[in-house]
Amino acid sequence: MAVEPVVYGASERPPRGDYSRAGADYTCRQNYQGYTAADHETYRRLYERQAALVPGRACDEFLGALASLGAKDRIPRFEEINERLYRATRWEIVAVPGLIPELPFFTLLANRRFPVTDWIRTAQEFDYIVEPDVFHDLFGHVPMLFNPVFADHMQQYGKGGLKAHRLSACELLSRLYWYTIEFGLIRQHGGLRAYGAGILSSPGELRYAVESAEPQRLPLDIERVMRTRYKIDSFQQTYFVIDSIQELFDKTAPDFTPLYQRVQAMDELAADAPA
Repeated sequence: MAVEPVVYGASERPPRGDYSRAGADYTCRQNYQGYTAADHETYRRLYERQAALVPGRACDEFLGALASLGAKDRIPRFEEINERLYRATRWEIVAVPGLIPELPFFTLLANRRFPVTDWIRTAQEFDYIVEPDVFHDLFGHVPMLFNPVFADHMQQYGKGGLKAHRLSACELLSRLYWYTIEFGLIRQHGGLRAYGAGILSSPGELRYAVESAEPQRLPLDIERVMRTRYKIDSFQQTYFVIDSIQELFDKTAPDFTPLYQRVQAMDELAADAPA
């Protein structure tokens, strides 16, 4: 069954990927035979570069699970990762052709299934890519799913997304995703560490987010996050910081319905709005 690629995500241009491969839930088989030697080499180089940068900059939960991705010299097979991931947290990853709409995205998360784009960037996009590819999704997102608390948070986020869809509040929830799951920071070992996938998979933003004096870093405040716009074409100007993964789970556990109503009546804040 063909599906229409109305995307959930940050890009305004038509999404990449062959959506004719997708089923009604937007998932598909990982097209492993379609990867070329150059694709595997791109993954190897990306992994090697980023793995050298994460020590001392990534959170303990990420570092402890990174080896569970398996292959470093080639694009891993999703089923091999799933053997380890399901044993750890009862999650699995599923292939998708690219960015997908809100409703199927939330539905997959609510059922402990994380969508992973199965195509990889070209050599010309080695340093920057607008849309998530297989390296971003695997290296950035999947290690954190081996942490039981974070894994439960992701499922609850998916369930909350289904509710937000009914309440026309998906934009507010997408800001929460952006500033936590993609670009979240955590305090560990007396300093800052990254747990957000957008930071963990980017060599430039990893250094910038953890070490630069330029951006502002604020304690995680859900209302502030939902009011704050973000940019997709530059490093973040504001990061939100937690003290533990449990804090993230606890702060996102309450019913957001009254919060949505309150925030929707407020003015939005610029990405660099001062505290």
